[in-house]
Amino acid sequence: MVDKARKIAKEEHHFEFFGPYGPALLVIVLPAVCYALILGCNKNSCLQLWPMLKLSSFDVSIKWYSWDALLIYLAWFFGLAFLHVVLPGQRTEGVLLPNGKRLAYKLNAFRLFVLVYGAAFYFGFFTEYLNLGWLYDQFAPLLTASIIFSSSLSVYLYVSSFQKGLLLSSHGNTGYPVYDFWMGRELNPRLLGGRFDLKEFCELYPGLIGWALLNLGMAHKQLANHGSISNSMVLVNAFQLYYIIDALWCERAILTTMDITTDGFGFMLAFGDLAWVPFTFTSAARYLVDHPQHLSVLGLVLVLAVKALGYYIFRGANSQKDMFRSNPNDPRVAHLRTLKTERGTSLIVSGWWGTARHINYFGDWIMGVAWCMPAGLAGLSAVVPYFYCIYFAALLIHRERRDEHACRQKYGKDWDKYCALVRYRIVPYVY
Repeated sequence: MVDKARKIAKEEHHFEFFGPYGPALLVIVLPAVCYALILGCNKNSCLQLWPMLKLSSFDVSIKWYSWDALLIYLAWFFGLAFLHVVLPGQRTEGVLLPNGKRLAYKLNAFRLFVLVYGAAFYFGFFTEYLNLGWLYDQFAPLLTASIIFSSSLSVYLYVSSFQKGLLLSSHGNTGYPVYDFWMGRELNPRLLGGRFDLKEFCELYPGLIGWALLNLGMAHKQLANHGSISNSMVLVNAFQLYYIIDALWCERAILTTMDITTDGFGFMLAFGDLAWVPFTFTSAARYLVDHPQHLSVLGLVLVLAVKALGYYIFRGANSQKDMFRSNPNDPRVAHLRTLKTERGTSLIVSGWWGTARHINYFGDWIMGVAWCMPAGLAGLSAVVPYFYCIYFAALLIHRERRDEHACRQKYGKDWDKYCALVRYRIVPYVY
């Protein structure tokens, strides 16, 4: 019966991530990448590709695990969860689920961020009570703690998903254990009688706020080591802090994303939210602790110009789409040419969305490049600080392919017509 169910699932399901057994490799490789970034760039040296390949010197003194780090991480996660439950927040409902119900959500991510980040900033920089540089010193043990916790959480989520009466995700209910463990079987796992949504909490609270605090810790450590904070460190913190604040301020927007509405909660999201995001996206700031860069006026102008260009494309494209969806007769978008589909909807084929089917991804990626540039304008002379924009390019291509598959199923032949009119996927005239 199991083999028959798997055969049916394989025929009917569109498997991602290298097929039904591919996630077995990813569960090993992704944590290894996190550790490789630490080995590849440390206080001794950093991996270089230009002008010649130069491997970094391994720091044999790195401590990969400590009880202090594990206890601090557990206190961090459960402390945030406690604050999320007890502090006031906006009440709202999510999208309509396949079972015809809507879940209630409590939104207070931005309030928690202001409280936690504000306290850390004050006590870390203006008093002697909090040593934020400890986050740099214990970076590897904290990473290990996050991997242990996210892996344990994933096992719990997988085992508990076999209870009766739960709403399962179609993406993670295939009958292939490894694939389902990765994708997540249960759509919206909840605790405390349904009042605490695990997935929505992990998507924003510990990972994003933790990312901001790790960056702050890197700035504090640079100040302690060198007596000042470089303008490049300020830019990295400012650029990424803006992104984090925007996500937390617009917490309600996440309720309509595929992560919440479609994907289950498994290792992919648990590890990604709790370990991958905070401990890989801080690569540029961590690099700057030991390799401070002071950008010239020209360098500052160049970095800000790249950031502004990315933001102009990203915000312009998204605003145009949002205005059209809200009111197609708005004078600002009424001139746009569209393709009428058999579903009765219209696809924009001019303006920003006539240049590429995911032009907003291109702008988003350019902003990601600007995040990395303050760590050194020499580009490939230091690889690890540029990890984010390299990874982000791969992520956006995967996301575009995923969207492409969904849209082709949704629109059928109309999607072929649309692709003939808007030929490029992300980068106009290139891809």
